[in-house]
Amino acid sequence: MTPLSKQKCVMIIAGEASGDLHGSRLVAAMRERNSDLFFCGIGGQALRDAGVKIIVDASQLSVVGISEVFSKMPGLFRGMSVAKKLLKSLKPDLLIIIDFPDFNLHIAGAAKKIGISVLYYISPQIWAWRPGRVKKIRKVVDRVAVILPFEEKIFKKHQIQATFVGHPLLDTHLFLEGSSVAKNTEDMPVVGFLPGSRDREIVKLLPVMLKSARILLERDKNMKFIVSVAPSIKRKFVETIVEEHRGEYDFEIVSDTVENVLKRCRLAVVASGTVTLEAAIFGIPMIIIYKVSLLTYWLGKMLVRSRVKNFGLVNLIAGREISPELLQGEVSSKKIADMVFKMLNDASGLEKTRNELLGIKDMLGGAGASKRVADIALNMLE
Repeated sequence: MTPLSKQKCVMIIAGEASGDLHGSRLVAAMRERNSDLFFCGIGGQALRDAGVKIIVDASQLSVVGISEVFSKMPGLFRGMSVAKKLLKSLKPDLLIIIDFPDFNLHIAGAAKKIGISVLYYISPQIWAWRPGRVKKIRKVVDRVAVILPFEEKIFKKHQIQATFVGHPLLDTHLFLEGSSVAKNTEDMPVVGFLPGSRDREIVKLLPVMLKSARILLERDKNMKFIVSVAPSIKRKFVETIVEEHRGEYDFEIVSDTVENVLKRCRLAVVASGTVTLEAAIFGIPMIIIYKVSLLTYWLGKMLVRSRVKNFGLVNLIAGREISPELLQGEVSSKKIADMVFKMLNDASGLEKTRNELLGIKDMLGGAGASKRVADIALNMLE
């Protein structure tokens, strides 16, 4: 696995599906400028397809929440052990870590001990969650590439060399000017349910969504509901949950790209995460919901910064609540149904929200995040 002597060696770690995708685009952008680069590390199919030598598959590591991490402990420890051994044996010219903070900061610490430079792409949200990690980042990371507009200032305040590169989402979907506005052509209002990209999220959120649909259909039959199946989820898993909660009503299950799902919707109920930005880019009004295990929630309350008023990314970027949020105990079928009914029956309010969401796109830095991170990485290699 040793690269040719003339090659620069880059080790890259992406522990989750989104990081794997963004990492693959970064690798492609770096190879456009230097085709002799050798890549190895931890990731999934996207990085493998990009030509990265994968030593640990990311599927063995990915978790959601604090309490949920325990079931993945053996895989996480094995991954850490393999990554540290590779650092010592291969001594790459650069380590690029993507998101996945607890794991990646541990590996970054091992890299710094042996003099390997570290670039952090898609950094931890220290402005909202466990702000004490900024000390660790300052100690073990050389450069940080941030994807939210307000993050650069926060990191620089802590004497960390950070650069706002824009959000990679705008690269992922290749948005064209004027083409991102959804044009609903259905013969009745369509409400989309996007319950997340992890099994645990879906188990907690999808049944509540489906029950809210049944409440809504009792009020107004002139309504359609579609359930989105994320690429990381087996369709049968979602079908089983839908069948258990279907009752006398029918729900369309859609295994398609998230943008094709969103383009059909007049309104969406979404699990908190990157999908809120995707909905905003298409101008889809949404209700954001978030629910984890009680242990994760209470541990999180102790670690989160109290001054953060919102948890949805669109609201954080806007600096105010554009899309309503329901957190933990507030996530109920009745509350979701009431919100959906009120929003769908307020045409002017829905249009105002749509325009405010479309404005979020202009705040995300435009296309080219992967290329901007590639420039930083190649400068570090030189």
